[in-house]
Amino acid sequence: MPWGTLSSPSVPHNFLGLEPRRSSLRASRFVVLPVPYDSTTSYKSGTREGPSAIIAASRHMEEYDPELQDEPCRHGIHTLAELEPHTGDPAVMVERVATAVRRLARRGKCVVMLGGEHSITVGGVKGFLPTSPDLAVLYLDAHADLRDEYLGTRYNHGCGARRIAELCPLVQVGIRSMSREEAHYVAERKIPIIPWDAATPAVEAIPQVLAALPGPDVYVSIDLDVLDPSLMAAVGTPEPGGMGWQGLLALMRAVSRARRIVGFDLCELCPGEGPVACAYTAATLAYKLMGYVASNGELSGGGSPAQQRRA
Repeated sequence: MPWGTLSSPSVPHNFLGLEPRRSSLRASRFVVLPVPYDSTTSYKSGTREGPSAIIAASRHMEEYDPELQDEPCRHGIHTLAELEPHTGDPAVMVERVATAVRRLARRGKCVVMLGGEHSITVGGVKGFLPTSPDLAVLYLDAHADLRDEYLGTRYNHGCGARRIAELCPLVQVGIRSMSREEAHYVAERKIPIIPWDAATPAVEAIPQVLAALPGPDVYVSIDLDVLDPSLMAAVGTPEPGGMGWQGLLALMRAVSRARRIVGFDLCELCPGEGPVACAYTAATLAYKLMGYVASNGELSGGGSPAQQRRA
């Protein structure tokens, strides 16, 4: 009997292992875009393995979220094939990401980009600007990433936030490492930076973040090294200190309620540098964010009703 006529039980290799009725592009509110790129890494390489590790871990998660008392996946989660890296020129890779995100944004999708190194966020932001011209970026990271140039390119992972600040308002959270050049730039441009570590009360920090964020549209970028290394060891450049899990979730809940999150990314998971629990934590965070976006009405859905109909 030809193989094409056989049918056997299997789990789809997509985010959460969803069957076609909940993972088609047309029916899905969320689109996962894996970007396995780490060509400008300056310390530990391996973040190119991050997207596949997150997707693999997600296939073992429960679909029901007890906090939300809902299954966020009922809104549909489509997983795209990995975006092919361009290793010759980081600027070309940024434009490749921007093109992919722009097409999805025009269809009203909430894009969930999985990195890869943090330089890809510049492409994500550029991709959303045509449909969200008043976009602001909430940038969670241990590092400022505000260098004008690093290791011979202006699109190094250490320059991502600088390129974004040239495009739209930028608010940074959790920064605990920067160069003198970056400190001068922060002072000159008055970049809002809200310190946050495991001991920071969310009730004190969240109002500062919301006050700094213009509205209504926000793109959220999370470098996983914003978390404390005891929770997230599998990153390319770990920094002592950092946010705790509950604090990060409290912030994401508050932002999703106060602003329209049009898309978000999780970057810098380096699976080889830590236990497998880190990939599972990253997958859980991605699903939590989808749930928060979906639970806060149409304005948090990544598109207008007209855009949703065109999708």
